[in-house]
Amino acid sequence: MINDEITKQAPLNSGFGPQTTAAEALGGRDLSGKIAIVTGGYSGLGLETSRVLAEAGATVIVPVRTLEKARASLAGIPRIEMEILDLLDPASIDAFAQRFLDSGRPLHILINSAGIMAPPLVRDARGYESQLATNHLGHFQLVARLWPALQQAGAARVVAVSSRGHHRSGVDFEDPNYERREYEKWNGYGQSKTANVLFAVELDKRGKKHGVRAFSLHPGSILTDLARNLSDAELRSMGALDDAGQPISAELTTHMKTVQQGAATSIWCATNQQLEGKGGVYCEDCDIAEIVPVDSEKKEGVRSWAIDSQFAEQLWKLSENLTGVNFAI
Repeated sequence: MINDEITKQAPLNSGFGPQTTAAEALGGRDLSGKIAIVTGGYSGLGLETSRVLAEAGATVIVPVRTLEKARASLAGIPRIEMEILDLLDPASIDAFAQRFLDSGRPLHILINSAGIMAPPLVRDARGYESQLATNHLGHFQLVARLWPALQQAGAARVVAVSSRGHHRSGVDFEDPNYERREYEKWNGYGQSKTANVLFAVELDKRGKKHGVRAFSLHPGSILTDLARNLSDAELRSMGALDDAGQPISAELTTHMKTVQQGAATSIWCATNQQLEGKGGVYCEDCDIAEIVPVDSEKKEGVRSWAIDSQFAEQLWKLSENLTGVNFAI
């Protein structure tokens, strides 16, 4: 039976919190027989996400750009498959999805974890700004192409790994690719992370009648390779490095998480039965986040522009136009 109720953007009081690990966030679920895809699944939070899903019994397909690096990272983890994918290359996305569809398998879990943060201005072959192209448009096309397998699963979840960075900016629908306005890397990051949240809102609205639910999330502050474009000064200002340039241990702070804690909300959104029949919400610390006013100085919560249903529909249409993909569900 399809649940047509709109999930309230308000905490469930799940009993979990910032220190919850990914393994704990499973809630004891056995994922034997489930098929999952985790983009970015061979480094940082994505690697831990892949490991926890696989060790719970799921078969996990990890899209990779560099097989050698991925093999080394994923060695020893059971039920892992690797397939070539470049989110900046539309032809690569289509080929990856077609190989999966040709396998005839359903897709129960899709976690869009790959991303880039605050690079200098780079454009893909289509002229699109790289953060929007990688973090949102590539994943939009991937979900569209994999839609038959998600629908085949009967009950599937799509998880968009966003960020508290969405607080920095909404989506500029007039100039999303910085063709007329000056590029600012953090504004671009914020735009792409807001796009992740809006995509989950609209995908859930359209997909729930097919048994496909969608979620977005902030994983927490974790020092991973995502920060490779940042200077030591920037990392110090964010509280990730000490004055000597050494990483600050998550155990010694309240604002940083370990990788195990950082992957927890992705796992919770993808698997935990507390979210059964729910979707379209932004989560953090293994719970649904509260809505925070635009002028609030709170670091937690979701900004209203990221969960606005009209903006979500507008982004869907923009994404179809930019990718040339008709995703009519």
